[in-house]
Order: sequence, then structure tokens, then C-alpha cells
Amino acid sequence: MVVGPDGSLPLPWLKAPLATVLASHRGHALLVHGNDGVGMLPFALTLAQAWLCESAAESAGAQPCGHCASCHLIQAHLHPDLQVLMPEVLRRQHEWLRVDDKPEGEDKRKPSKQIRIPEVRSVIDWVFKTSARGRGKVVVLHPAEALNPQAANALLKTLEEPPPGTRIVLTTADPALLLPTVRSRCQHLRLAAPAAADAQAWLTGQGVLQADVLLAASSGRPLEAWALAQGGVQAEQWRALPAAVARGQAGALQGWPLPRVLDALHKLCHDAMALASGAVPRYFPAGSVPAGASLAALSAWSRELGRVTRHDDHPWNEGLMLDALLAAASHALRATAADGTSPAANREPGVRTAGPR
Repeated sequence: MVVGPDGSLPLPWLKAPLATVLASHRGHALLVHGNDGVGMLPFALTLAQAWLCESAAESAGAQPCGHCASCHLIQAHLHPDLQVLMPEVLRRQHEWLRVDDKPEGEDKRKPSKQIRIPEVRSVIDWVFKTSARGRGKVVVLHPAEALNPQAANALLKTLEEPPPGTRIVLTTADPALLLPTVRSRCQHLRLAAPAAADAQAWLTGQGVLQADVLLAASSGRPLEAWALAQGGVQAEQWRALPAAVARGQAGALQGWPLPRVLDALHKLCHDAMALASGAVPRYFPAGSVPAGASLAALSAWSRELGRVTRHDDHPWNEGLMLDALLAAASHALRATAADGTSPAANREPGVRTAGPR
């Protein structure tokens, strides 16, 4: 997530944008926006590390050294002049916990997906205290769209006029999701996805085989491709998935978390619709997606997937849901324009993806 003791960047394609910001940014609030999976959080944390690095103090614009006391504190998630504000679910995922977070297993609540107003107020109180190590203070807020409206409004005054020496870095996948009053108080930086060759080289260096297949599966976003590989999804498995789903083979998706299942089915539906419209697949290798499916049936399947996705945090029985999703997918991929069938018409008795509407 940050520059390590060897001085290497967490992601090689961050070097150019990091150098640009360190050389030219003079404001107190920066909004970094780009696609999920290109490294917005590592970029924001590395930028904070550079601003707080004690070895870089004499050479403005230098990237963090990775071996001074300040860098070691950030690597250990313990720097007293850095606050990382994320929803609880992401704090646990990235092991960047707050002092008031209970150990996993002790808290019976479902981790929040929002950044709430008590957390923002706590950070506001913190920025007005004296810097512990004398290099100023940095707040990293990721992602900014997780701020609920009350929390966003509570942040506005500090975002517009923070104490001297305080910098705030926000990240977002889409600036349009933020309040205009938040956007207008920040300078903006677009973090572009790396070139495919650079992303593939990095993934290969991480031990990912046939990195090009998983990179295409992730819309060119290398961290998403890496997450797929870490989740046990291999390139050959991804290549074989469309045919297995068309045959209704539940083993192809067995053990996958529901959000990943829905994501894969959305991508398969997209590619099947592309083929039915005379275009080429985007997410799956050429020749792996069954051709000849009815566009009307695929459109109906797409709408059904969208309905289920809107409620992916519902406490489904995942086994039954997987069976229902697989049945609907198989019927849609096997329906043809000639026979006039559709997922609804082909659905076996008792197989439904019923749920909240």
C-alpha cells in the first residue's frame, strides 16, 4: 500500500502521477479520481507518506524514502500525524483500524459501508491538535462517496479552511457522486489506468499466469485482476466459465462470494449480448462465449441480474441463490431467436430468484 523499506513504490505506474503532484500541488485538498482497481488508495497513502517523510524534507518533490522513522510508522499503520478515514468494512479489509474498532468477532454488528458523522467529527478534532512529528498532518479519505450526507456536510468547513500544515486527500471512482460543495473545495487529479503491457508485467511479476486473460476480465484494472487471482480464479477457469454456466454446472461458481458471482454473470451477459449484436466480447476470450443466444432473452436476463444486484447485501440463502442464478443464466444462454424462448419461459418450476423488489 505504501513505499516499503527497500524504497520501491507499491505500484510502478504510480511514479509519474506521484512526481507530478509532489512537484506542483500547493493546495490543501486534493481529489483523486479514477477507476476502482487502478490503485487510488495506494496512491493517496504514498502521497501522504511523501508529505510526512523526514528524509525527503530537504528535497521538495521527492518520493518517500521508505526507511526513515516516519515511513516506518506509516508502514506499521501507526503514524500519529496520519488519519485514514474509510468505511469500517474497508478498514478491516486493509487492516487500518481505528482505536474504537472492536476486534473481529467481538462486534456483532455488520461492518458499515459508510463513513459516518462521528468518525468525521473525530478527525476534525484531531486536525486542530499540534503535529506530533512536525511535518504537518494528512487525512486520507477513501472513498469520498462513502460519506453519508451528514458526514459530508460536517467536513465542508475543514475542507475549505483546514489548520495550517494540514492536507486532505480524497479518492472517488466518480466525482459526480460527491456533493458539489465537496468537489469545489478540492483540486482534482485523474489517476489513469496503466498501459496494458505495464499492468500485465506487474501481474506476471506477482505470479499471475496468463495475466492478459484476468486483466481483460477486470476491464484493464490490475488490482481487480490481482484480487481475482488471490481469490483462486485462474485464467483457464475464467476461460471455461461461459461454457460451464451454459451447461448449468454449479461447480464452476462453487465457493465464490455472491458479489463475485453476480459480477461474473453480468460480464458474461454483456459479452453474450455483444455477440448477439455482431460485436466482440470484452471480458472473456474470443471463442469462449456461446453464440446464437436470443438478444431478447439475454436482455431479460440482464434486467434480472440488475434486480438481484441491487439487493446483494440481502441475507440470501447463498446456495439456493446460486442455483437460481445458474438456472436463469443457462436458460438465457441456450435460448435462441428461432425458438422464441426466454429465461422466464424456460425456467424450471420452483426455480426463482425471488427477493426484495
